[in-house]
Amino acid sequence: MNAFITLAILTSSLLTANSQPFALHPENPHYFLFRAEPTVLITSAEHYGAVINLDFDYVKYLDTLAADSLNHTRLFVGPYREVAGSFGIRSNVLAPKAQSYICAYTRSDTPGARDNLNKFDLSKWNRKFFDRLKNFCTHASKRGIVVEITLFCPYYGDRMWLLSPLNIQNNINGVGRVSYKDVYKMANTDIVKIHTEFTRKIATELNAFDNIYYEITNEPWVHNVEMAWQHHIVDTIVDTEKSLPKKHLISLNISNGYRTVTDPHPAVSIFNFHYASPPTAVAANYHLNLPIGFNETGFAGSDDSTYRIQAWQFILAGGALYNNLDYSFAVGHEDGSFDYAGRSPGGGSAELRKQLKILTEFIHSFDIVSMRPANEIFKGIHTLNGTAYCLADPPNHYAIHAAGFGEMLLYLDIPHAKYKAEWLNTKTGKIEKAEKVDHTASELVLTAPEFKDDIALRITKLKN
Repeated sequence: MNAFITLAILTSSLLTANSQPFALHPENPHYFLFRAEPTVLITSAEHYGAVINLDFDYVKYLDTLAADSLNHTRLFVGPYREVAGSFGIRSNVLAPKAQSYICAYTRSDTPGARDNLNKFDLSKWNRKFFDRLKNFCTHASKRGIVVEITLFCPYYGDRMWLLSPLNIQNNINGVGRVSYKDVYKMANTDIVKIHTEFTRKIATELNAFDNIYYEITNEPWVHNVEMAWQHHIVDTIVDTEKSLPKKHLISLNISNGYRTVTDPHPAVSIFNFHYASPPTAVAANYHLNLPIGFNETGFAGSDDSTYRIQAWQFILAGGALYNNLDYSFAVGHEDGSFDYAGRSPGGGSAELRKQLKILTEFIHSFDIVSMRPANEIFKGIHTLNGTAYCLADPPNHYAIHAAGFGEMLLYLDIPHAKYKAEWLNTKTGKIEKAEKVDHTASELVLTAPEFKDDIALRITKLKN
């Protein structure tokens, strides 16, 4: 047994003995509990290929996230991979070279796969893949980073499906004689059997880790992935973990933008959305009393302010998770220094990650367990194109984010009391203005200091 495998086994044993898994906060399940601390997940992370791409140095990548106090990353572990040029992404981590692609299945001795290498044997697990996956989770754990294990992803076209180990052209098992649009349907029993076995294997291999949760599939609205199939995978995780020490949270990816969730599966604890700006998804689903996440953004240009404002708005609307798709991470640039120079559909930068650190520190400086959305306090926002979001523990604490142009006045309906108001620069973390006010009028009127794009505000009730 080599030292690499020994480390994974010893680490797994240690985690099993000493930690409780990432969970819902028992006092306020809109948020998480991680290592005894109330937690919101905030990150700007690579494009999900850190494990399946052997060329990617994930230790350097995780160090980069940790340096800016970012506590989340999203990871694709299924047989899905992309091809060079997919979605216009330059140096796409999720599109490894053929020789650098690693997955859960072992290559056979039979040539003829579409990537010009040998076909896969779906009956033989690839130990090197699972060692790499567990090592990734180990390094993330050491840095306090929670990993979303995304099990599956629909194929967006023939080019991707033709590279999949589940395509009949790429395996020796006679599995996968279907269209790319029909991979996730219960009627295709041969593939469903493979999906089920894969899910059980992943859930078993990763059970010891306290820093993971499972997402069933990325963007299931593509080709209308069956809800019956998604629920089958949920049930498979639950059934597998019945006899294992740890029980992990499970997420469903709901839609782009927003949709009201109805009749949720009782074992699903997190509801994730893509491109959820403005953050309507939070209000539409707050009644579920569960975390609402924004686990993919991008495709809106490269300006840092776009993604910084999205993050502040979603979290201050009551969301529990934000992940920007960060194109500055690439092979050879795992420190997030890749210059995509506008040739990728989204953004991401070292500067943005530093700005998200400010949000992370701001939100965790509050007792978030006692906070709730409180936009009803806004009676007026005097500025051009002004928007504002508030989390509050009335009358003690108010966390506010405001965006707009020009002079800004906020008209707030909060209880009469003495308060301290601190205006925070969302780019630098500097307190730009602090004042004490004795609020006795019908509305509290606060004037923001000069700012560009957006600003944050902390209001704290003072003791007598």
